Amino acid sequence: MASPELSPKRTYPSGKKSLVVKFYATLPPGLEDVAAQEVEELGGKVEEIRQGKGRIFFSGDKDIIPTINHLSRTLERLNLLLFRCSVETLDDIYREVKGLDFNFIKGKSFAVRSLRVGKHDFTSMDIARVAGQAVIDSFMESHGERLRVNLSEPDVILRVELVEDELFVGVDTTGDDAMHKRWWRVYNHPAHLNAAIACGMIRLAEWKVNESLIDPMCGSGTIPIEAALMARNAPNKRGFAYQKFCKKDFEWEERNVRLKLFGIEKFRKHLEGALKNAENAGVFDTITFMQGDATEMSGEYDVIITNPPYGLRIHRKGAIERLYRKFTKAVRRCMNQDSKLVVITTEYRVLARAAEEAGLQCTHERFVKYGGLLTKVMVFKV
Repeated sequence: MASPELSPKRTYPSGKKSLVVKFYATLPPGLEDVAAQEVEELGGKVEEIRQGKGRIFFSGDKDIIPTINHLSRTLERLNLLLFRCSVETLDDIYREVKGLDFNFIKGKSFAVRSLRVGKHDFTSMDIARVAGQAVIDSFMESHGERLRVNLSEPDVILRVELVEDELFVGVDTTGDDAMHKRWWRVYNHPAHLNAAIACGMIRLAEWKVNESLIDPMCGSGTIPIEAALMARNAPNKRGFAYQKFCKKDFEWEERNVRLKLFGIEKFRKHLEGALKNAENAGVFDTITFMQGDATEMSGEYDVIITNPPYGLRIHRKGAIERLYRKFTKAVRRCMNQDSKLVVITTEYRVLARAAEEAGLQCTHERFVKYGGLLTKVMVFKV
């Protein structure tokens, strides 16, 4: 069955018919411009960026659905946009959803996944209930059949999301597991970095494949592994929701490149986990992992990217300050005039002071929401 045609606009470039549809994608808030650039590189045309809200809107040929799901490094979920409008009440939501054509679900099961952001006198569960009934009633009126609901393993996932007074209705092409849940991860560090954020940091560092890159507090290896996969154009090898309603084959060309990637981890348990993750990802051959202390690192590197401990993991404020001072001094010794250091932390004021003392200059900074934490990504040069 073909994917949903969402009020498509037909264009005819070079005499060839192409179906252009609307999409919206979600991602870690704070990295919208980085993700938008990636979407453009993958064939989408960005039309709106909700800065700080973790959403971008774009258009493109429906054939980019597999490409973005498998090759995007910075997005978390890709949705086909059916409809958007302003609403106030549950009755409004029912009416707007019921007015849509759900012919594309014929013969399929469906489920509604809802989200509510803002102050309302109803819950996200209320939205899911009302929207689900609207879908069933709409299909019953137009086709005389009752659609099948399957909450655990639906063929089609409908996203009905209310952000303040704006309603978004879409078809989830990614699935319940967001893109940042990578297929290669067989070992989980207790505080591993979201892979989408890790890739956003790599892009902010403007790392090139001929440059050396090290994560001196690598944990389970997320940053060097993602750098290797990015350089090799390796796809996210897992199942996606689009495969249940879109038969388009995914095609890509993987690059066979050798890279100068390194990871240092203090604890043997996590180091062994990083080695297992790298092996599962197929990039074991191009990353050198070492057991050691980041505050005693040596050598010279073009790009240094890391996710150091925050106050949540080290409860004594003084311990964080001492760690950051020792770390930035060690990093400074390993940097040349063109090197870059990229760090994500909740303790950004402490980091800024330590970096300044070490002779590092902050050239870029931005807030990034990571789960329930407001972190800051900071880029430093000598």
